[in-house]
Amino acid sequence: MDFTRANDLIEKVEKSLKEIAEFNRTEELLVGVDLGTAYIVLVVLDKNMNPIASEMQFAQVIRDGLVVDYIGASRIVRELKEKLEKRLGKELLKAAIAVPPGTSERDSKTHKYVVEGAGMEVTAILDEPTAANAVLGIENGVIVDIGGGTTGLSILKKGEVIYTADEATGGTHLSLVISGNYKITFEEAEKIKKDKKRQREIFTVVRPVVQKMATIVKNHIEGYDVEDIYLVGGTCCLEKIEEVFEKEIGIRTTKPKNPFLVTPLGIAMNCRIEGSDINEY
Repeated sequence: MDFTRANDLIEKVEKSLKEIAEFNRTEELLVGVDLGTAYIVLVVLDKNMNPIASEMQFAQVIRDGLVVDYIGASRIVRELKEKLEKRLGKELLKAAIAVPPGTSERDSKTHKYVVEGAGMEVTAILDEPTAANAVLGIENGVIVDIGGGTTGLSILKKGEVIYTADEATGGTHLSLVISGNYKITFEEAEKIKKDKKRQREIFTVVRPVVQKMATIVKNHIEGYDVEDIYLVGGTCCLEKIEEVFEKEIGIRTTKPKNPFLVTPLGIAMNCRIEGSDINEY
C-alpha cells in the first residue's frame, strides 16, 4: 500500500494545528468532529479537501464509544469550534461525525446532539473505519481503527464494506496496564504511553493487550479472503504495534504516518455542504 497521498494529507492536518492554510473565505468549509475516548478533534477542510485548520483537546467524556458526559462533550466541542472560528475569522456551520461500528441508532443520535448542541448542523454520520478509508482509499483489505475505548474494523472488497465489527478494547486499556505495572495514576500512565522515548520500554508491558486486539481482529476476519490489514487510530501510534498484529494474525499489516489523525480527517472529508438527508451508516 502506497501511503503517499494519505501521509501528505496527514502532514497538512498536523501543520494546521498551528498554522492556517490559505482558503477562499467566501466558501463554506467542511468540518469533521471526532468524539474520541481520549481526545476530541475538529478538522476543517476547504471544498477541495485541503486541510485548513484543526484543534484538539484531551477529554474523558466518551467511554467505549458512548457519550457519558453530554454537557462536558458539548462544551468542549463548542470551545474548539470557537477557537477555530476565531483563527479562521469565519463561522463553522456544518459538520460530519463518526461512531464505532455497531453503535445503536440511539447512541449515534447522542453523538449528533452533542455536535448540534455546540452549534453545528450534522450532515453525515458514518462508522469510524469507513471514515478512515476516505483518506486511505483501500479497495481490498481490513481497516482496523483502535481508539481509546474500542477496536473497530471494516472488511472491504472492491471498495465496498462487506463486514464491520467493534469491541471494547483500546488505548485506555493500555494505560490501565501501564498504571498497574508502574503503580502510578492513570493520568501519569497516559503521559508515559504518549512519550515516544519510552515506547520501547512500555511495549513489553502492554504487548499482551495488543495481542488481544490482534486476536479480536483475527476472530472477526476468519473465513474472509484478506491479504492486508491497515491500522489507524491513536493507539496505533504505538511503535511496532503493526509487527505484533502481523505476527499474531499472519497477514501483512501496515499503518500510515500518524494514524491518530486519519479518522478525524476522513470524517471531515465526508462532510456535505449541500443540504439533503443525513447520511447515516
